[in-house]
Amino acid sequence: MAMNCIKSLRGIVITKEAVGMVDRRTFSAGAKKKGGKGGAAADGPKASSLGKEVKSTTTVGANILKDGTDPKVLDDSEYPDWLWRLLDKRPALSELRRKNIETLPFEDLKRFVKLDNRARIKENNFSKAKN
Repeated sequence: MAMNCIKSLRGIVITKEAVGMVDRRTFSAGAKKKGGKGGAAADGPKASSLGKEVKSTTTVGANILKDGTDPKVLDDSEYPDWLWRLLDKRPALSELRRKNIETLPFEDLKRFVKLDNRARIKENNFSKAKN
């Protein structure tokens, strides 16, 4: 059973490009049988034949509309500034508690209040569940 899973994972190819992540799944050829019609491996889907210029100007697979097209990739300057800060690491509650609250920037102060309220609610719910 485990060997079948490993064999099926062998056909997955993932590459990174400057635009984003492009993945492609191909199917293995399988064992050739003597006689017969060629098996299911010959009927498997072919690899994507998109040109390199299409991959670099559109986000392939991001279309959610039935009759729509894939959205175009824009220059970095055309996206909002907050988009580039989404994946930045933000301080945890324990780290914020160690700092002086009066010297925290406004964004960190908002985060501290939110996380502290969440922790307090969880603690109250836990103590109510015990009783």
